[in-house]
Amino acid sequence: MAVADVIGATLAAHGVDTIFGVVGSGNFVVTNALCARGARFVAARHESGAVSMADGWARASARPGVASVHQGPGLTNAMTALAEAAKSATPLLLLAGDTPAAALGSNFRVDQHDLVTSVGAIAERIHHPATAAGDAARALHRCVAERRPVVLMLPIDVQAAPAPPDAAIPPRAPMPHAPAPAPEAVRAAAERIAQARRPVIVAGRGAVVADARDAAEALGARCGALLACSAPARGLFAGLPYDVGIAGGFASPTAAALLEHADLVLALGARLNPWTTRHGCLFGDATVVKVDADPAALGQHLPADLAIVGDAALSARALAEEVAPQQGWRTPDVAARIAAGRWRDVPFADEPPDGTVDPRALSIALNELLPDDVAIATDSGAFLGWPAFYLDVGDARSWAFTNGFQSIGLGLATAIGVAVAAPERVTVAAVGDGGLFMALAELETAARLGLRLLVLVYDDAAYGAEVHHFGPDGHDLGIVRFPDADLAAIARAAGCEAVTVRSLDLEPVAAWLRDPGGPLVVDAKVDPGVYGEWLADAFRGG
Repeated sequence: MAVADVIGATLAAHGVDTIFGVVGSGNFVVTNALCARGARFVAARHESGAVSMADGWARASARPGVASVHQGPGLTNAMTALAEAAKSATPLLLLAGDTPAAALGSNFRVDQHDLVTSVGAIAERIHHPATAAGDAARALHRCVAERRPVVLMLPIDVQAAPAPPDAAIPPRAPMPHAPAPAPEAVRAAAERIAQARRPVIVAGRGAVVADARDAAEALGARCGALLACSAPARGLFAGLPYDVGIAGGFASPTAAALLEHADLVLALGARLNPWTTRHGCLFGDATVVKVDADPAALGQHLPADLAIVGDAALSARALAEEVAPQQGWRTPDVAARIAAGRWRDVPFADEPPDGTVDPRALSIALNELLPDDVAIATDSGAFLGWPAFYLDVGDARSWAFTNGFQSIGLGLATAIGVAVAAPERVTVAAVGDGGLFMALAELETAARLGLRLLVLVYDDAAYGAEVHHFGPDGHDLGIVRFPDADLAAIARAAGCEAVTVRSLDLEPVAAWLRDPGGPLVVDAKVDPGVYGEWLADAFRGG
C-alpha cells in the first residue's frame, strides 16, 4: 500500500463515511482510498462548494464534515468557505494535497500552512510515511475536540511513498470530557441569578453542540427566565412558551421590548457579539453572566460581570440545583404576549409594485406550505432577515445560518450538505440573487444528486444591502443594480425544476412539495424597496 491508502484506511476506520470534494491529481488517490473502504464521495463543482457542503453536513448531522481538494488553487478556491466554517466553529477536516518540500519552483506552491491559519483553521500535515496513520487520526480528532476546521496537508511525494509494512491504524483517541463548571463559580452565578427579577437565558452555538435545550429550559423554569438564542442557534427552544426567538438585530418588536428590561443575562455558549446585543444596547445595564466551554470566548464582545468555564448543559444543570425557585417573567400574561408577538403577527403594508412580491408576505405564505420537519439553510445578504423572521424550524440542527464570515455565495452549497445529511426531508436554501449567481455551478450538483431541495431566491436584481445602505445618501447605485435575469431558465438548464414567482400564487411550489423528486428553484421577484432595519445594525459593524 501507498501512504495515501493508509490515510484513507485510517479515516474510514475512524468513522468517515461521507466526503465532499473536487478531485485533482493531488487528492485523487487518497479520495479513492476512502471510497474503496465504503465512504460516499459527493462531487462538487467548485472547491468552495465542497467545503460549504461539508460544513452544512456537519451542522445537520452533529458529526465532523470532511472535504478533499487539490493543492495550490484547489485550496485557495476553498478559502472563503473555510473561513466561514472557522468563524462558525464547525468541526471539519479538509484534506488538501500539497507540493513536495523540495519543489520550490512548482506552479502550485503557496504557503498553505499560513494561508489556512490566517482564517482561523488549524494546519496539520502528513509528516512521513511512518507517521501517516497517526497524523491522519490526530487531525480528525482535533477538528472534533477543538470544534474548528483542520486542514490536513498531504504532500504528494509522501502520499505516493510505500507504506511501512507494519503500518497499523491507531485506535480512536477518546474525546475530552465536557468541562464541568467550578462549584464556586456556580455558587457565585446562582447568587447573581437569585437577585434578578427579570433574567434571560441567551443560548448560542455552544448550547446547540452541548444539546443543552432541556437543561436550559429546566434552569429557566427554576429561575423564571425568558429564553432567547443567537441567530446561529435558532430553533433550540422551538415550541417552548417562554421562547422569544432570536435576540439582537433579528429580534421581533415584542422580543426587543421584553429583553431591554432584563436585569440579568445568562449567556450559555453565546459570545454576545454585536449582532446578538444590538451593539451592546439591547440589554441595557443588565448583569451579564457568561458560560462557555472555550475560555477564550468569555473575554470577547460584551464584557461579563461573572464568567464560568464549562459545558453549557452541565453548567445549566448545576445552576438549576443551586438556584431557588422564583417566578420571574413566567406568568400567563407574558406567555400570551410572546405568543401574540411573533414576527408573523407584526403588520406591514403589503403593496409591492406590479410583477413583484413582498418578501415578507412570500415568506409567510411559503412557511404555511412547508412540512414541520423542514431544514433551512441561509446564505448571507440583504434578504437574510426574512427566513430568520418567518420560516420556522423545529430544532437547532435544522437551521444552518451561513453568516459567520458574512460572505454571500456559500448558502446553496451549505444547503446541499444539509440535504445530503438528511435526504428524507425537505431542505430550503434561502439565497439572494447575487449569492446564487456566485454559486450557479452547484445547481448541477443538486440536480445530479436528486435532492429534495427547494432553492428560494429573493431576487431583487441587485446587491440589495448596498442599495439600502448607500441609496439614502444619494449615491449612484448603477454599479450594484442589474437587469432582471431569468434564473429559472438557468436552473432548468442545470437540470432543476424551476418556477418564476411574481405573485403569491404558490401552487407550483405546493405541487412540488407533495412529491419532491429533485430540486426546485423558485425565482421570486421581490419588491426591491422592502428591507429590514437590521441592515443598519449590520453595517455599523463594518
